[in-house]
Amino acid sequence: MAEQRNQNGSGHNSPFVELERADWAALASSTRLPLQETELVQLRGLGEPLNLSEVTDVYLPLSRLLNLYVAGTKQLHRATSDFLGERSATTPFVIGVAGSVAVGKSTIARLLRELLARWEDTPRVELVTTDGFLLPNAELERRGLMERKGFPESYDRRALLRFVNAVKSGAPEVRAPFYSHLSYDIVPDAQITVRQPDVLIVEGLNVLQPPAPGHRLAVSDLFDFTVYVDARTSDIARWYEERFLKLQRGAFSNPKSYFHRFASLSEEQARARARGIWQSINEPNLLQNIRPTRSRATLVLRKDSDHAVSSVLLRKL
Repeated sequence: MAEQRNQNGSGHNSPFVELERADWAALASSTRLPLQETELVQLRGLGEPLNLSEVTDVYLPLSRLLNLYVAGTKQLHRATSDFLGERSATTPFVIGVAGSVAVGKSTIARLLRELLARWEDTPRVELVTTDGFLLPNAELERRGLMERKGFPESYDRRALLRFVNAVKSGAPEVRAPFYSHLSYDIVPDAQITVRQPDVLIVEGLNVLQPPAPGHRLAVSDLFDFTVYVDARTSDIARWYEERFLKLQRGAFSNPKSYFHRFASLSEEQARARARGIWQSINEPNLLQNIRPTRSRATLVLRKDSDHAVSSVLLRKL
């Protein structure tokens, strides 16, 4: 097992232990993979070559580790209840998944949902993305934030905090707004309902952010375990551009799509447009807001240029 040099590649003072992929895969070598190739097809994101080998080597051990964390948290809850002389109901184990646009965090969140639901003690797993807590486009326009959509200030952070707090507190039923990627906006009167899951996964760009100025609590304070999906900036930029092209040929062709105006662009024009969006919005958000939260994660998945995870960093403190 190799110690991580640290996030900047120097010394042994990092709070993380780094494991190469082969060493990480060996930690769950006797655990049976509960998914079939046909199921992976439904979980893949655009341009992500997720295969059974990747799931077996990387995500099966992660699901096993998370299962151990869930069991440990339940045991601690029982011990605390005994100490206090009360019998309170167990509350959901909450996992945060963070990372840049186009890095593959949504696919990873969906995959973890499926894997964790196959463990006997966590059959009910819910996944919520923070897209539903973006301010409506009309409000973003009013505040002059449409070009900063995805930045921390473009979210209703209080509503997200209330939602996760209610789920974490064991509320019987909690509702979240619904976001449409087709209309690129919150859908009025549409909601996602979460009913006392064993595990709640919250996936989003900025879920590891510390409290906003003037606030004592952030949604990250309510997480039991957090995952940051990491890759080189140049690789993520290329993945974003390729994903944009695939969307242009697919979803953007729908007349109801917010981005339908891009459907008629030539490939050269589409690439130029994608690079422009990346350089003006997504890259600044990554460098200013998202990547600085990497060190707050419990576990970091480092990807190579082919989207495959090359190493895993696990917090040791």
